[in-house]
Amino acid sequence: MTINVKNMVCPRCITAVKAILMSMGLAVEKVILGEAVIKDSLSQEQLTALADKLQAEGFELLDDPRSCLVEQIKISVLQWVRMSSPRPRLSEYVSDVAHRDYSSLSKLFSQVKGMTIEHFAILHRVEYAKELLSYSQSPVSEIAYTLGYSSPAYLTSQFKQQTGMSPKEFREMKTKNRFHLDEI
Repeated sequence: MTINVKNMVCPRCITAVKAILMSMGLAVEKVILGEAVIKDSLSQEQLTALADKLQAEGFELLDDPRSCLVEQIKISVLQWVRMSSPRPRLSEYVSDVAHRDYSSLSKLFSQVKGMTIEHFAILHRVEYAKELLSYSQSPVSEIAYTLGYSSPAYLTSQFKQQTGMSPKEFREMKTKNRFHLDEI
């Protein structure tokens, strides 16, 4: 049985969800971002208990196909943002991962999230840039290329548009304003 889970955005989330499933005595086959596979079917009572345990840890059980697809889009964007290899176009990547036409995915995402997939990707790229600026001494130019920007100026422009400051100004701040990935 496949269980779709909202707000799984990192390896620690996978560990937490797996621990919840195992604490309920469920035979876990695999857990990946946004999804867990268990051997047996769950009763409605077990599903309710699982939903409660997931919610207590900041996750949400997804049963609506539209919500599952939106979560799949979010996860594919996160994967795209953190790719270390040369990135394909965002629209191609999301479409390939979801096995659907990008225009229909884009429309659904905008309806549910109130923003475009592209804007969601920009927000995550900026958050990743903040992380790299906070924890590394890499120059902005290197960070720009790590994030797949065509130039440091392009990163600086998007960064300033989203945060109101340049990457250099952000790096020099004592208190860094960052968001949890599941809050974006």
